[in-house]
Amino acid sequence: MSNTHHSHHDHHAASTSHFTFATAVTLNLGYTIIQAIFALTTNSMSLLADAGHNLGDVLALLLAWGANWLLTLPARKRYSYGFKRTTILAALSNALILVATAAVIAYEAIYKLFHLAAIDTHTVVVVALIGIIINGGTALLFLKGSREDLNIKSALYHLLSDAIISLGVVIAAILILWTGTLWIDPIIGLIIVVVILYGTRDLLRDSVTLLLDAVPRYIDHAGVEHYLKGLPGVTAVHDLHIWGLSTREIALTTHLVMPEKRLSDADYKHINTVLREKFTIHHATIQVESGHSDHPCAQNGRC
Repeated sequence: MSNTHHSHHDHHAASTSHFTFATAVTLNLGYTIIQAIFALTTNSMSLLADAGHNLGDVLALLLAWGANWLLTLPARKRYSYGFKRTTILAALSNALILVATAAVIAYEAIYKLFHLAAIDTHTVVVVALIGIIINGGTALLFLKGSREDLNIKSALYHLLSDAIISLGVVIAAILILWTGTLWIDPIIGLIIVVVILYGTRDLLRDSVTLLLDAVPRYIDHAGVEHYLKGLPGVTAVHDLHIWGLSTREIALTTHLVMPEKRLSDADYKHINTVLREKFTIHHATIQVESGHSDHPCAQNGRC
């Protein structure tokens, strides 16, 4: 006999608002265009590198925005889980955009290193300071949602890293103003590349993990198994799978061997409440079997 119970998460309550995304995209796109213009007119490699990174972030915000909207759409006959996994694809795409951006910046920085030119340090400082304000301010808009969503967390990281990079651009311009050493500018560009790649590492790993249906690293798999085995009447647990339906919602399926007992609706409700509140698992499907040797479960011993 098979019993299932599903726990549903309120996407609308958890979703980051369209206003938040629209504000972040508008401010950052406008600033990126202005920054690129001044980077070319002042001949600043570090400022151009930051502009390139900002452009990648605008694309990342657009992807996150689109995925966040698709997450709110209801399930359909063909797409029984809705469009939740688009958030995972968006997170992976964001990571790849950052890697591509880093490669372009590295190429330009190395070229500039061998073709040094004077820059307008005063203008660079002013433009970069504006970037710190815009990136830091818009990052705060995503702070709350980042705690439970890798996709929103990636948007937050993009914006915070931009603020830090802009600070690096300011420092580079001041050092050049004081010392007159022009190679500091492309060197800062290369340091920016290292910062981008270092920050992308976790995002890339986590998005690939979710895409491959692996257990998310913040989920206590052993703890979940121990809890299920400790339920009254359970003699064994098998075919336990935990994976990400999206960057925000975790699913679980499992078989519980219960020779002497069955689960009531109240039992299912309690189990799902514990899985949600203690282990952050929002959607659970549980099958109960007696474990009789004449009717063994086909999945037992395989998973």
